[in-house]
Amino acid sequence: MSTPHVVVVMGVAGTGKTTIGPLLAERLGVPYAEGDDFHPEANIAKMSAGTPLTDEDRWPWLDAIGEWAHGRAGLGGVASSSALKRSYRDRLRAAAPGVVFVHLTGDRALIEDRMSHRQGHFMPTALLDSQFATLQPLGPDEAGVEVDVAGSPEEIADRAVLALAALDSAPTDQ
Repeated sequence: MSTPHVVVVMGVAGTGKTTIGPLLAERLGVPYAEGDDFHPEANIAKMSAGTPLTDEDRWPWLDAIGEWAHGRAGLGGVASSSALKRSYRDRLRAAAPGVVFVHLTGDRALIEDRMSHRQGHFMPTALLDSQFATLQPLGPDEAGVEVDVAGSPEEIADRAVLALAALDSAPTDQ
């Protein structure tokens, strides 16, 4: 990649954003920012109690991630964010127009199984259905790639690097 991308690793809870994000950043030679670290305490308290966040809860969180991504423009970086709705991704793009999304996708049963084995995470498995209900996959006009979460973290990160490289080499309509 000639100019390093600012990549947002997105997907429902349990797809491995926090695991794949740092691996992807390492492979790309750029810093990683954990999206959960941008949440205000009130958001973490709500999710810990099993209460889904509202859009109003998410705006300051998305704005903070967008500000970080904007600061990495031209330098590259990887951040994690569920970015489940198009409007959330639009908000991130408004702050950081060149951001590219890596949408981690997978079978619901696999994701639920992985979530049930996580230790010390505030997002309960009970919120997985609301995550899938909220998810709006990347549109054809959105810069990004889908990467299946089957396999080891290393395999998933390798697929993400290859998918981003293919995105870079794809012809544009300009």
